[in-house]
Amino acid sequence: MKLLLLSDVESQYLWDYYQPGRLDDVDLMLSCGDLSAKYLSFLVTMGRAPLLYVHGNHDRTYESHPPEGCDCIEDKLVKVSGLRILGLGGSIRYNGGSNQYTEREMARRLMKLWPRIILAGGVDIVLTHSPARGLGDDSDPAHVGFGCYLKLLDTFHPKYFVHGHVHMNYGASIERVRSYGETTIINAYEKYYLDI
Repeated sequence: MKLLLLSDVESQYLWDYYQPGRLDDVDLMLSCGDLSAKYLSFLVTMGRAPLLYVHGNHDRTYESHPPEGCDCIEDKLVKVSGLRILGLGGSIRYNGGSNQYTEREMARRLMKLWPRIILAGGVDIVLTHSPARGLGDDSDPAHVGFGCYLKLLDTFHPKYFVHGHVHMNYGASIERVRSYGETTIINAYEKYYLDI
């Protein structure tokens, strides 16, 4: 199964310079947020795969103009082709904007999902906008990750934790892929293909 992971910056290869057939081998698209609704609608129209998304901290228009043909999995655990996928969008609160949460608020959101994860027998992919604390985040107030995600990783050991928010062009030392225990953590900045 081939997944297309997306976040933060629209890919010119997939939008401005799109050529028919570029999405034919993609089975599922996952967006970590901060992407134009028109872009996501374009991708789901041109491809044959479903597109699931969570909100980024800059996705202020999704409520009034959501991406057409796409499914929001904010605060949900969904099953697609046998994969259990958990969605938690937003970033740490740094200026009071939309889709921003304190550590306590995000922990509360996560705890509400805990029983569903247990009933499902775990989770395979965690789809977030913000990274986990210390695992691909940054030190500035806007890009600090959530500590409560570490408890999720330590308890359920998902196969993949996919996030955005920290742009790869912020610095040469930013890792695209890293490991944490049994979990592979992927920064989905712009686009990343994952075969599972």
